[in-house]
This record gives sequence, C-alpha cells and structure tokens, in this order.
Amino acid sequence: MPRTAPRKLLVTHALPYANGPLHLGHMVGYVQTDVWVRFQRMVGNEVRFVAGEDAHGTPIMLAAEKAGVAPEAFVADIKARHEADFRDFGIEHDQYHSTHTPENQRYCELIWQRLTERGVIAARTIQQLYDPVKDMFLPDRYIKGECPRCGTADQYGDNCENCGAAYSPTDLKNPRSVVSGATPVMRDSEHYFFELGKFQGFLEGWLSDEVAQPSVVAKLKEWFAAGLKDWDVSRDAPYFGFPIPGTTGKFFYVWLDAPIGYMASFEALCAREGLRFGDWWDADSTTELHHFIGKDIVNFHGLFWPAMLQGAGFRTPTQLHVNGYLTVNGAKMSKSRGTFIKARSYLQHLDAEYLRYYFAAKLGSGVDDLDLDLADFKARIDSDIVGKYVNIASRCAGFIHNKFGGKLADDLHDETLFRDFADESDNLQALYEAGDYAAAIREIMLMADDANGDIQKLAPWTMAKDPARANELHQVCTSFLNAFRQLTIYLKPVLPKLAAKAETFLNIAPLVWADAQKPLLDHTINVYEPLAQRIEPKAIEAMLAEEAPAATPSSAETAGAKGRVKDAQAQAKPTSSTPSPLPPVAQGDGKISIDDFSKVELRVARIESADHVDGADKLLRLVLDLGDLGKRQVFAGIKSAYAPEKLVGRLTVCVANLAPRKMKFGLSEGMVLAASTEGGAPFLLMPDDGAQPGMRIK
Repeated sequence: MPRTAPRKLLVTHALPYANGPLHLGHMVGYVQTDVWVRFQRMVGNEVRFVAGEDAHGTPIMLAAEKAGVAPEAFVADIKARHEADFRDFGIEHDQYHSTHTPENQRYCELIWQRLTERGVIAARTIQQLYDPVKDMFLPDRYIKGECPRCGTADQYGDNCENCGAAYSPTDLKNPRSVVSGATPVMRDSEHYFFELGKFQGFLEGWLSDEVAQPSVVAKLKEWFAAGLKDWDVSRDAPYFGFPIPGTTGKFFYVWLDAPIGYMASFEALCAREGLRFGDWWDADSTTELHHFIGKDIVNFHGLFWPAMLQGAGFRTPTQLHVNGYLTVNGAKMSKSRGTFIKARSYLQHLDAEYLRYYFAAKLGSGVDDLDLDLADFKARIDSDIVGKYVNIASRCAGFIHNKFGGKLADDLHDETLFRDFADESDNLQALYEAGDYAAAIREIMLMADDANGDIQKLAPWTMAKDPARANELHQVCTSFLNAFRQLTIYLKPVLPKLAAKAETFLNIAPLVWADAQKPLLDHTINVYEPLAQRIEPKAIEAMLAEEAPAATPSSAETAGAKGRVKDAQAQAKPTSSTPSPLPPVAQGDGKISIDDFSKVELRVARIESADHVDGADKLLRLVLDLGDLGKRQVFAGIKSAYAPEKLVGRLTVCVANLAPRKMKFGLSEGMVLAASTEGGAPFLLMPDDGAQPGMRIK
C-alpha cells in the first residue's frame, strides 16, 4: 500500500558537469526524478526539488582556458544551456543553482571544519605525476600511455578500455600528459585525506534495502569486505575550485564540494521562500532526503557523502534511487555511429514528452540499462499515446459537441469501468512510489486497451444513428471521457504538457491523484482538438543526420539506424566506399585478434524463468538475471532439448552486448550460448560453481 501522505520530501538529481551539453543519456535520470517529484505532488506531499551545476575541477579549468574565457564565464554559459534543456524537457526545479557560489563555499568550509575537529582528516605526502610544461599535477584522466597488463596504447591513467584492468597512473608504460604531450615526472605533494574507514560501522548500519536497490547495496558492501580506504579530498594548484582554509595552493576536490551543492542549492531556495534550512538538513530532521543518481556515481553517494554528513552533524539520505545507462539501437552511444544524441538535437526535431514517456515505459525499480530503439520508440508512441490514450477522447468528444451542446451527461452509462479504473489508483500509486514506472505504464495501457475495446463493442457511432438511443449515447460518451480523464491523471507525472492540454479540453482545474475517484458529470467541455500526433520517420532521420559525423555523414552505422526507423527498409547496405561497422576478420588463416574478441561481452546469467512461445516450433522465452546489468528477455532455439521447468535457476552464458532483435514474438535482448553437432540437439553452456549472475567472462 502507498505510504500515508502528506510527507516532506527534499529531492535532488545528479548535478550535470558544466563542461559540455546534455545528451540523452543524462536525461534518463533527470526524467526519472521529475516524474517522481510530479507524482509526489499529485498525491499531496510537500516536495522541494533542487539541483545545479557541478562547476569545479581541472576539466572545466582547461576547457575554459581553451575557449579563451574565465572559468566563471564558461560555467555561466553552460549553465544557461542546461537550464534551457531542462525547461524544454519539462523538468521543473524549485531551485537550480551552482557549486561555484558563496552558499556552497560556506558549507564546504563548515563541513571541513567539523570533520577536522572530529579528527577524521589526515595530511600525508604522496607522489603524483606532474606535467613539467604546464606546471601542474595531472588527474588520472589527463595521463595516457600503454596498459601495463595488455600493452594497448593510448589508455587513460586509471583503467584500460581494452582489457578492463584498473591501475594507478604510475603503472602506465610510456605515460604522457594529455594537456601538453610532455612526459610527466614524479613529484611529492602534501594531500589531505578523509578517513572513511572510521565510518565503516556507521555505514554498515545505515545501508539497507530501504536506502537503495538490493543490487546497489550488494555492490557497496563489496567495499566493506576489503575495508574502506582513506579518500584523497584535496587537489593542487592550478585548480578551479574553493581553496582549503589554512593551506597554500590546496583546493577541495570537486567530488567533495559537488554533493554539498545540494545543500547550497537548498540554502538559496530557503532564502527565497523563507524556509528554515535546519528543518530539512539537521541530524534530527523528520523530512526525507532522496537522491536520484546514475550507477556510475554510487560509491560517492553511498559511502563518502553519507559519511561526510554524519561526521559533520547533518542528516543522512533517506533513499538513493539509482538508474542504469542508456544505449541507442542496442549499442553504447557513439559519435562515430551518429547515436551520441544531444538533448538539444532531440528537441529540435521531436516532442520532449515522447521521450519522457519512452523512458518511463522502460524504467523499472532496478538498475537496468535502457535502450532507445528508435524503431520501437516510434511504434510505442504511435500505438500507446496516439492509438490508445488520445484515441479514447477523439472517438467520443465529437458526439458530445454535435449532439449535446458540449455538455457531459449527469450519469455514467455503466459505473463498472469507472470503478475498475478508480480501484487501480492504489496499485499505480505504489508503483510510482517504488520507481517502477514501466509496470505503471503497462497497467495504464492495459486500462486504455479495455476502454478502447469497450468503445468498439458499444459502437457509439451506431447509437448516433438512432434518435431513440440519444440518452444512452450521451451516457456512453460521458463514461469514456471520464475514463480518458482517469488515464490522464495516471499519466500526468510522465506527460505533464499533454495532461495540461487534456485539462484544457475537459475545461477543468489541474488534476490531482484523488480526482480519479470521482466522475466528472453535468459539465461543459471544450471543443476537441488533436492532442498528439504520430512520429514522422523523417523527424528521427533529421535528428540522426544532425548528429552524424561530418567526415562520414553516410556511414553504414548511421544509415543502418535510419533504416530501422523505416518500415519499408532493412539495414542500409555498405558500398565500396562505406566502412564496415566492425573490422574485417584477418585474411588467410581466419583468425581474429584479441581486439575483435573483446568486442563480444560474455556474462554469466541465471535463468529466472522459461516458457514456451505460442506459434514457435523451436523457441523458448527466457528471462535472464544478469546481476547489476538487470534482466533481459531472450528467445532461444533450444525447445527440442529442454523442458522449460528444468531450466529455471540454472546458470548459463549470455552475449550481453548483442543488439536487440525485434521478432514477431517480442524483443530478444541477447543470446545464450550452446554447443551442438551439425543438426544435433543444442547443449547450453554452464559456468562452474562459484560463478554469479553478471560476472564478465574473459
């Protein structure tokens, strides 16, 4: 059951880094947050939603230098662009601030003072790589060289993109500075460390499945097993950030002051609205603090941040809501493929609410990655929003205006549908609360299917031909417009602008959640105007063309992405001048290189469920659990060898980065591996004891 309202909620999302434009991968978490905030307000809770720019660090300092402007001016320009993108995607903050503000500096220094007084800040001398040309110590990502494990060239100073090895930048072979190209040298420097290990007992008690999703909790607990290490929270000049009080040439590391930016943004809101900061942030506060973040920054928000807050005498987060990454057409976003899509590029061509809906329809309560399959995107919007939801209003509104002066009847034709939809309120409220938007959308669309099916059976267009059935027609159309209104309520957190159009059409005040329980009767509505349009394939193609690499505007991958949008086209065929998406197999002996093999991501998977597929002679439908990667649906041609019930619980091997394939039975999101002789039965590969779902096979 949903929690009792009203509650006081302070909600944040991850602060965008002020060194470039927002892309669609960023928008996943931002949309997820905004939907939750809007839902909470609809059910009557008091919510404050704050965020801002993450404005410090070496990358911003260097980017500003390259642009020939001061870092402050550089950040201000990026902030204005980000705010425009947020506004146009319907993401409405109560306060959007920046970490480069007096409020943030004040709280950084206050927390630093309290942590120092508590004795959890230690100073020690360390060795770092130094750029002798730029006269600066180099962050890990500003050093490149050869991987110490596999020898691959041009790898960053913290991990190898080829073999996945993690290492220290001092381990690189033939290192060079990304900033100047010079060979870095080792130098001593005094740094300050937050002694995180002193908070391990507190963190183990704080961390639970109520704080974050089980997979996130399990990941964070891995850090406990090895013992929490001290965290370097200082950086050397030159650096764009706040100087550490009482030091010379030392600055707070960006990841120390970035989450404190949540407090700074709220402080600015307090000054504007007359709120008391301590009511929300004091250790004994009864409000709730919710952070929406991507899975790549879980360690900062699940370890360092709550430890800093507890150490400085502030309240700790109530819940971390963690989302996965975004892929496009089944693959990692890529500039070379033309699928690294900026938020502004999308907005130039497509309705922002359509992407909000598509993301919501795929956002479960877990940490699964999302795929923006552009063909599926168009099909889902055309079907769900236009063909199901809006269709209910468009089929019935004309009769109300043409025959009844635009006024709804004073009674419903049959209260069953209305009561059924009203009874879904608690279930949908619980799903939104849990962040399982995908399940909520599925339920809402089933309701829309029911309404459209009933319209088809009752056939109001037939009633309209018989004057004796006028009263029945009036009540039937009133009933379905009430169903449309209920669906609007349930979709409003996801589609606020479309809901506002529906409210204008229905001539009503802004809808709240409780309105789903009472029908709208004996009420005059406005003339219906089309509320939504189908997506034009050319709009998607124009967006992709805008993002296509200038040097290869007709590359096979970009053309392939466009081709998937068109029903009449399959994959675009490469020409002699078009590069192949993958490097060719070595000639002669047929062998492949380690680089070729590394492109295939093999993961351990547990078969969570297995079912027969109606109409398929060879296929079984498998739902695979890939640990932190979430769950995948796979159709496997193993029906001849396995009874479905015998597969449940078994481990197998899955190709996890295979592009999803749309089959007539549904979307297949990977491949399980099996061995067989020519024409023989397949045998699934099974990992040895000790393997766990999600483990990478190398």
